[in-house]
Amino acid sequence: MNQFPLSFFIIFSFLTSDCNSQQPYSGTSVFDCNNTNETDFLYTCNGEKPSCQAFLIFLSQPSYNSVATISSLTSSNPLQLARINNVPESASFPLNEEVIVPVTCSCYGQYYQANTSYTIQMHDTYSTIAYTRYQGLSTCISLLHENAYSASDLVIGQTLQVPLRCACPTSNQVVNGTKYLLTYLVTFNDSVPTISKKFNVSNSSVAYANELSGDDTLLFYVTTILVPLQAEPLSFRHSMLSHPPFSIPLRPGHQFRKLKKGTLIGIGTGISVAVLCILLFLVILHCKRIKAGADVWNPREGKRNWVLPESLLVGIASVDEVLQIYEFGELEAATEDFSLDNRLSASVYQGVLRGKALAIKKMSTDVAKEVNILKKINHFNLISLYGACEHHGVFYLVYEFMEYGSLRTWLHKMSCPEIRSWNHRIRIALDVANGLHYIHNFTTPAYVHKDINSSNILLNSDLRAKIANFSLARSAEWGENGNSSAGFALGSRGYMAPEYIEACEVTPKMDVYAFGVVLLELITGREAFSKHDGEEVLLSEAVLSVIGEKDAEAEITNFIDPRLQVKHPLGFIIDQNELALRMVKLSVACLAPEPSTRLRMDKVVSTLMKIESDAHESSN
Repeated sequence: MNQFPLSFFIIFSFLTSDCNSQQPYSGTSVFDCNNTNETDFLYTCNGEKPSCQAFLIFLSQPSYNSVATISSLTSSNPLQLARINNVPESASFPLNEEVIVPVTCSCYGQYYQANTSYTIQMHDTYSTIAYTRYQGLSTCISLLHENAYSASDLVIGQTLQVPLRCACPTSNQVVNGTKYLLTYLVTFNDSVPTISKKFNVSNSSVAYANELSGDDTLLFYVTTILVPLQAEPLSFRHSMLSHPPFSIPLRPGHQFRKLKKGTLIGIGTGISVAVLCILLFLVILHCKRIKAGADVWNPREGKRNWVLPESLLVGIASVDEVLQIYEFGELEAATEDFSLDNRLSASVYQGVLRGKALAIKKMSTDVAKEVNILKKINHFNLISLYGACEHHGVFYLVYEFMEYGSLRTWLHKMSCPEIRSWNHRIRIALDVANGLHYIHNFTTPAYVHKDINSSNILLNSDLRAKIANFSLARSAEWGENGNSSAGFALGSRGYMAPEYIEACEVTPKMDVYAFGVVLLELITGREAFSKHDGEEVLLSEAVLSVIGEKDAEAEITNFIDPRLQVKHPLGFIIDQNELALRMVKLSVACLAPEPSTRLRMDKVVSTLMKIESDAHESSN
């Protein structure tokens, strides 16, 4: 009898420890920039998956009050942000309106985070960046941990890595129906009951997600709380309340008052449900018409509506109607009948569709595979697909427009001033590495791009890089040994890994090899493949041939793009050979002949982040 209480206590302790959902609600401890307790600034990786779709709440502010500016600040996909908030991609939000931000939340070490970057502005400190710019979605201590700069070393123009607070559902939450976790920004008058009511979830599920003891737990301004959701938060936006202007409280521990239950919330909820029912009816009616394949005459436009091939339509329909179906006449008008003036490459044209500059790719092959891949991925460093069109057996895919074109083109623009900057080239390399890291490790299934090259890396107006052209991509899990059944290699000359050329072996390591070549292009400014005196010259072979020689470092410096030479105001050349050699060594590690000895993309990302940090520090 005496053993029973002890055994019961042991079992009870085991069960309760297993049921801990995330870390306890940290309260005002997140404001302490000297806090050494890591569990107070990020959520622990105890979810069912190492990576997942998550959501954040952000209050629109004067500098960040549009889809474009908020998605840029948080490195979220603007197309997805617009969709989830039910607004056009060009929309701006009223000040202090709650904006739902979709992010990819992933484990980095022991903690979950959604990664973004921020360029330091005047008067910025770690504290103002965390609690004013990012409104408590990050913390000053997490910024200090993520970056090499001390609080006193911040300089205008530096780029900081910013980890945003997010988490994935635990196995217990998944069993109870939770599909997503939303990081909610606590504001005045918030409490567990009011937050639960706003998102139509139980008080107990919110309390459990944050290890809170009850409904009366005090919540503090500019802190975050996790909200478990059984569906995307799209339908909740209409019932969200407006807030007083956002500012840092004089006392971070300002206590919250409970919100009284009012009839307005009930009326608002009723109206929202009615509107959703009407929208659902219209969507079902529209889908039935599409399924019937009706060829309907439109008297206003004097032409017939057409239906895309079933294989492509199924892919588009499953993206929750994010992708647009364009008519061929729209594409003709947008590109001035596909004129040479609007031609960006052999098969890509620039056009203005429905008031937005977009890129239109003409393809003679079935595009269902590429559409099906792009609909599953959502990352800032991967090109966004907006819509599609089919005309007489020819397919047209409509993508976001990248103002600076391909990396290959940019590298050969002698007049571009940014091309002289190591910082820009490192940033581009890091963007590409982040995109590959995502498709290799955080998609289900994992994907291999198979055709990474400088022509398939596009740059926007901010010189941020995005990976494009997924026509050759395939699942990394296909095939027992990852071998292609094609019998011959398909890819770009100068970028193909040895194992792919010899045995058509397809693994993520072939993308790592191709990335190593792209890295050499960024370092040298040279083509990956060229011909001299009738002989083929591979950039990778030329660089690797001098590795191991007695004067290897001196030889390698001869490969460095002379445009990267920086002159001191007094006239002499600043020595940056150490930085260049670190980049070359990283490239060589990616070009190892044996796939097993090549770096993984997560190691490439962490190495580049350190190089970028050191480059910023040395340039200031």
